[in-house]
Amino acid sequence: MKKWSLGLLAILFTVVLSACGSSDEESGDSNEIKVGASSVPHAEILEEAKPLLEEEGITLTIETYQDYILPNKDLDEGRIDANYFQTIPYMELQEKDNDYDFVNLGGIHIEPMGIYSQKYDDIKDVEDGTTLVMSRSISDHGRILALLEREGLIKLDENVEKVDAQVDDIVENPKNIKFDSGVDAANLPETYKREEEVLVAINTNYAIEAGLDPQEDSLILESPDSPYVNVIAANSDDKDNEALKKLVEVLHSDEIQTFIEEEYDGAVVPVKEDSE
Repeated sequence: MKKWSLGLLAILFTVVLSACGSSDEESGDSNEIKVGASSVPHAEILEEAKPLLEEEGITLTIETYQDYILPNKDLDEGRIDANYFQTIPYMELQEKDNDYDFVNLGGIHIEPMGIYSQKYDDIKDVEDGTTLVMSRSISDHGRILALLEREGLIKLDENVEKVDAQVDDIVENPKNIKFDSGVDAANLPETYKREEEVLVAINTNYAIEAGLDPQEDSLILESPDSPYVNVIAANSDDKDNEALKKLVEVLHSDEIQTFIEEEYDGAVVPVKEDSE
């Protein structure tokens, strides 16, 4: 009877310990986090943040991606704890289209969108009927069209918010610019290198990865106050996750902000405050 009681106590003790472990995991108190990121510049910035997080007792694992679809799919399915690659309009569109429930934990940097061309050295020289190639991502179209409007190449319907603008909202197009939105964002640099007669709107992360210098090689570039800030996104259940909050805090630190400024020389602009 005594041996049976001791055995029962041992089993109960094990169950209690297991329950405690499960509780910690469910509450998001783990000091190990896995974050999905585009390889450039997001994963590079996270690598720089790793030792700072280690000083805070947090172990960061970085999962790199080459596309804009899988990071949100994996986040939704719990394969990663957060991701760092997307703008707020893109995240909101993905939530709407895929029934995701994400939260923006903080804006980290801006990657000004650029328009590139092998043929033209000045946007004013663009010829009648020129084609502009842009990604199939609808959330990028408004910012690209706003760039063209800024340069006087088109005029958008004033009743439409710039962030929501699409090609159908163009009311004036004096140079008859044609639009091709059938290319994946990751393939835009290849289009730029292959097609000499076109304009190509390229996301800065892909431009840098392809060896382009947005400051030097683009015909036109978004201003640093662009609303398209890149954020740390997580599932809504993790909005109070302390390790993820610490990640955002570290990414806003002077060390990381200075790294971004010096490493990317204006092609990537750090955000000093949270962007909701």
